[in-house]
Amino acid sequence: MGIMEYYAPTHVYFGEGAEDKVAQVLAENGATKVLVHFGTGSVKKTGLLDRVEELLDKAGIGFVELGGVVPNPRVSLVRKGIELYKSEGCDFILAVGGGSVLDSCKAIGYGVYGGGDVWDFYCGKRKVEGTAPVGCILTLSATGSEMSDSSVITNDETDPVYKRGVNTDFGRVRFALLDPMLTTTVTRYQTACGATDIMMHTLERYFHDGYALDFTDQLSFTLLKEVMKWAPAALKKPNDYDARANLMWCGSLSHNGLMAAGNSTKGDWACHQIEHELSAEYDVAHGAGLAAIWASWARYCLDTDRARFVKLGEGVFGESDPEKAIAKFEDFFRSIDMPVDIKGLGLDFDEAACRRAALGVTFQDARTIGNFKVLDTEDIFNIYMMASGLK
Repeated sequence: MGIMEYYAPTHVYFGEGAEDKVAQVLAENGATKVLVHFGTGSVKKTGLLDRVEELLDKAGIGFVELGGVVPNPRVSLVRKGIELYKSEGCDFILAVGGGSVLDSCKAIGYGVYGGGDVWDFYCGKRKVEGTAPVGCILTLSATGSEMSDSSVITNDETDPVYKRGVNTDFGRVRFALLDPMLTTTVTRYQTACGATDIMMHTLERYFHDGYALDFTDQLSFTLLKEVMKWAPAALKKPNDYDARANLMWCGSLSHNGLMAAGNSTKGDWACHQIEHELSAEYDVAHGAGLAAIWASWARYCLDTDRARFVKLGEGVFGESDPEKAIAKFEDFFRSIDMPVDIKGLGLDFDEAACRRAALGVTFQDARTIGNFKVLDTEDIFNIYMMASGLK
């Protein structure tokens, strides 16, 4: 069975007003000057950034701002962050925002520590060996980056554009301040995309090759059912604390390794790789892209281990027919206005587009992806064709 390894060192502060502890926690971590990194304006509009900076001022902790993070965060801004951190003499990075801001902060941390070209870590030329310290105030329940070892960055300086990820325990942030009420200002679409991403982090771990611990499977089923319970509640009543709190905690636990604990591998992750090609080239929202791909992947891989799909359907829906269970997942995505195919993303894929995307996923036929079912370029092409309604 092998040896299970589970590591989740992030110090979490969870509850309404958690962000008010930011100065205290930064001081406890030895911070004297902080790079405050954020997105394109929402944290300014809500007054969160002003509140955070006022707390830092009162505590005598210096800071410098860097905004502008967008979904599918760009390496060009990461490079600016690395230079700013160094030139300003910073000793800590604080993410104020969602997963994209966190991913950008982690990349800045790697670049500060490792020197050279930060993209080397994402394209596999170099291995991350350390990081500048990072903490976060989370404003969106989605990626789970606040407790994960992951960071995904888009290289907007190449043609074609590439989207690549790094997974390393150096990517686990020092602390995460989680106030569910900070997520109430995000749009309906962002909330739905986030809920989908949370579900997919669990599904990607559930499907894998080898031994599966039943207790972990049962945790996965519960987490999926909780997201499907609370996401509609949050969409109906955005200020519902219970809905926001449960979604936020689901997001953290879905991607901190717990949903793979005791299993032979950390998951399949083919859907994420297939989706990354869509969000890199077409800049679609990651959660929406995953919803558009998943059912086609599931139907294509169904006979690889039909019993695994049966267990999922029974555990989540009480449905032993796997085809019907897959359709129920699609019904849920539709109910929160998520697409279930590529056309639903506003993209009109033809056979050539499917082929180009498949080759992009496999780095021009240089690798395979997945372990539940190992997929080569032709397999991925077929999944894109199915998701495009062409097969």
